[in-house]
Amino acid sequence: MRRASPIRAAALAATAVLLAGLPGTVAAQTSSTTAAMARREPVRETARTSLAGDYLAARHASVGRDAASAAAYYRAALKADPKNPDLLEFAFYAVLADGDIDEAAKLGERLLQADRTARNPNARLVLGIRSLKQKQYGPARTQLGQAARGPVTDLIATLVSAWAQQGAGDTKGAIDTIDRLSGPDWYGIFKDLHAGLAYDLAGNKKEAGKRFERAYKLDSSALRVVQAWGGWLSRNGRRDEALKVYQTFDASLPRHPLIRSAIAAIEKGEQVPRLVESPGAGAAEALYGLGAALARREEELSLANRGLAYLQLALYLEPTHALALLSLADLYEAMKKPELAIAVYKRVPEDSPLRRNADIQMSMNLDSLERTDEAREQLGKLIAAHGDDVDAIMALGNILRDRKKYAECADVYTKALDLVKTPTRPNWTTFYFRGICYERSKQWPKAEADLKKALELYPDQPHVLNYLGYSWIDQHVNLDEGMRLIRKAVDQRPDDGYIVDSLGWAHYRIGEYDEAIKHLERAVELKPMDPTINDHLGDAYWKVGRQLEAKFQWTHARDLKPEPEDLAKIEKKLKVGLDDAPSAAAEADKPKPAEPGNNGG
Repeated sequence: MRRASPIRAAALAATAVLLAGLPGTVAAQTSSTTAAMARREPVRETARTSLAGDYLAARHASVGRDAASAAAYYRAALKADPKNPDLLEFAFYAVLADGDIDEAAKLGERLLQADRTARNPNARLVLGIRSLKQKQYGPARTQLGQAARGPVTDLIATLVSAWAQQGAGDTKGAIDTIDRLSGPDWYGIFKDLHAGLAYDLAGNKKEAGKRFERAYKLDSSALRVVQAWGGWLSRNGRRDEALKVYQTFDASLPRHPLIRSAIAAIEKGEQVPRLVESPGAGAAEALYGLGAALARREEELSLANRGLAYLQLALYLEPTHALALLSLADLYEAMKKPELAIAVYKRVPEDSPLRRNADIQMSMNLDSLERTDEAREQLGKLIAAHGDDVDAIMALGNILRDRKKYAECADVYTKALDLVKTPTRPNWTTFYFRGICYERSKQWPKAEADLKKALELYPDQPHVLNYLGYSWIDQHVNLDEGMRLIRKAVDQRPDDGYIVDSLGWAHYRIGEYDEAIKHLERAVELKPMDPTINDHLGDAYWKVGRQLEAKFQWTHARDLKPEPEDLAKIEKKLKVGLDDAPSAAAEADKPKPAEPGNNGG
């Protein structure tokens, strides 16, 4: 998957902190839920085929994570068998995943009518949220009262029900509903945050402040808690304390757009507005908080993703909720649905501090769709408008590096580094990536300097150790030190197939073929589908006279769709052997670059 920008990653990380105590995986509640409200299109009707055909097509669409098609086929199947409870349930979840909440509510009503003995908490939740949106607060509470089942659904149903009470003018009752809820320790921060938001909306400044402060003491790194507490302080004559709250967060998670926007407002003498301005927005905030935390923690990124359903419901109540939009788009990226992600990013309001972040991520998705010229143009506009936009510059550099425009990407990374007065540990990745671009564009002295600088900023970083060590051995310089660096990298990442491959290939380069085979066989076990690693093992086998095995590995490497230039070299080796053909890895044997966020950096 494409890398996330540092700011977007920070936003998601800060959100996830709200559920630090939540179990690592959450079982899917049904066999279908996730995908396409992003397009804001009506679900299409399919051509009539047969009940079995529509059902099979729907299941196939579900497996392919195409909620729009799944919803359409299930609805077509329902026309042939309108009271079938299984079809109703499948259609309900597919339509919910597709983001058509009004239609999901209609199907939920039919589902409950088809089996009046079933509670179906998910249908109750959707019906309750629809009633809340329509400001029918009594019916909303009735439905939500039957939606609780298990820690997560208990919490979300209770919070949304409390917001329905608040909408009916019963703030005290809403707070009592929240406070009566008992459950895991991680409930506490949600309870205090939402009690504070409800008090704040009702104008009870004193009690709102108490609850926000309690939430902040529970977790001072949770983004929405920081925003709520800092904003309350700014509106209640405690400007300096508000600045301190925001600046403390900024020191640990730098340059978050929402935090920077709040700091700028306070410095101009302005107050930071409340997080929610209506009961519906409060309910949307609850759905967003849980949805964002659950979305990437589900066991499978499928149409059964409960976090995505909560995000869709949050956006039904609050269509311009920028963080919910970013979380939904991020989930689509994880599901390898860049078209849907782009459509969601476009929905982020133009005046939102997060719009620039959305535009950067949109560019990365455009590039993943081979629309690289559009991606570069969009990033170019952002950089032209804001020359100090490090995230946009880095995104452009990453696209150029992925596209093997090495001379260009080195220049772009240089622009990013020119904006850094004093490099610190987080800047190691920029030096590392620029070092890669210099090395690939045959500017080794500059590459070596950057790789050494990256290690200075982040000593013993395994990917940098690997790249620098291998590069020395490849050039037959600093052989002992190069091998030491690679071994050190392997010690840290013994299950990283690419780093283990580098150690094996380093032994190959200095003629230690038996030792090379030992490590290359291990690398193939770790990364069996990598063409370069299989090609390396084939070369090593050939060197020790195991020609049949060598040809088997080369054949396997060929079938794994290597780069075109490498494919030609592999095919030549299959015809004439290794002695008359250079290794296919002349360029591909370079260590695999690390990606921020996946390497301990």
